Amino acid sequence: MDSLPDAILQYILSNLTAARDVAACNCVSKRWKESTDSVKSIVFPRNSFESIMETDHSDTIVRKMISSSRRLEKLVVYSPFTSKGLASWMMHVSSSLRLLELRMDNLASEEAIVEGPLKLDCIGVAKNLETLRLWGVLMMSPPKWDMFPNLRCLEIVGARTDDSALCHALRACPNLSNLLLLACEGVKSISIDLPYLEHCKLDFYGPGNSLLALTSPRLVSLDVQGCSWIRVPETRFLKNLSISNLGGRVYMVDFNNLSSLEALSIRGVQWCWDAICMILQQARDVKHLFMKVEFTGNEALQPFPEIDFVEFFNNHPKLQTFDIHGAMFAALCQKNSLKKLETGFAIPYLEEVVITVRSPLNAEQKMNTLESLLKYARGLKRMVIRILQMKSNHSSADDFCDDICKFRHMNEHLVQIE
Repeated sequence: MDSLPDAILQYILSNLTAARDVAACNCVSKRWKESTDSVKSIVFPRNSFESIMETDHSDTIVRKMISSSRRLEKLVVYSPFTSKGLASWMMHVSSSLRLLELRMDNLASEEAIVEGPLKLDCIGVAKNLETLRLWGVLMMSPPKWDMFPNLRCLEIVGARTDDSALCHALRACPNLSNLLLLACEGVKSISIDLPYLEHCKLDFYGPGNSLLALTSPRLVSLDVQGCSWIRVPETRFLKNLSISNLGGRVYMVDFNNLSSLEALSIRGVQWCWDAICMILQQARDVKHLFMKVEFTGNEALQPFPEIDFVEFFNNHPKLQTFDIHGAMFAALCQKNSLKKLETGFAIPYLEEVVITVRSPLNAEQKMNTLESLLKYARGLKRMVIRILQMKSNHSSADDFCDDICKFRHMNEHLVQIE
């Protein structure tokens, strides 16, 4: 290594990222220490300063290391730090920094509640950021951020916030194309207006009654968890949509245009039937459909109403994969559906269907539906039948399982049981 030209040595050392490696190279020789100033990325893992008791001391070490870099573009800190330390780091690297990832750790103690917002305020000076990732964030008051004009990706995982603080933070990031908010507690009603947003994942932790209005005309993928009311008026480019509410009830979904939608997933304990109908009607051209909703009803839990088998597949002619769980499958299994069969009826593009069965009730109708799927989906390549927690002490459960096993034996090239 001593015989290498300075330019090559600098190039090699510039690819170091682990803080321990950079520190070790600084100790080799004066030449190596001078060459490490070309490092553009430094990562401090959680255990970087296990032997150091005082956080102020670790803050100083981080500051010395990052200040030795001519142009630090990526800084990742998972180890503990103080708001004072973060402020000193930002003074040295704010102009060159493009990616910042911090484990904030300000949700754990009363002391953290006092200093938490100050950490967020310190980030505001890094105006050239393109990616910002934060873990364990307390945002009960609006952060003192002016504007991040170049920020394209914002990810916050684990946060306690309120509507006004979160809205203020998002307004400081007007050019986002990727937004991820996971396990965010305290959001009740939020309106997001981001004209360049393409990929959005929102997970609001709590009772599942949050209200969301999202205006993003370029939206391509949207994943929402924990909302009871969702309005997204501009969705002409939306291809992937997932809505889940495991803690509350989905009352209303309002999408203006789902003509480009290719994949739809709806999950939850209870959805109002109008909301299910609305989204299925608008997603007529969907290719991949996943449905796991246990009950309908505006207030009390109610079973699904009957769904006409022929009408359902006629309304979704491009369906290629269909993952359907107990309640929806039972709703498709009605006696009179196939009596209205049209000449030439087919399910032309269906290739894979996954069916979860939880009850032996109406076993004959369910078996007829399984047989109909094989008969009319002539391009079917795979059918998976999942028997999940079937609760019945009656002999009908055994008979139903026997029928499924026979069905599988007769169509073993297509059907498998899990």
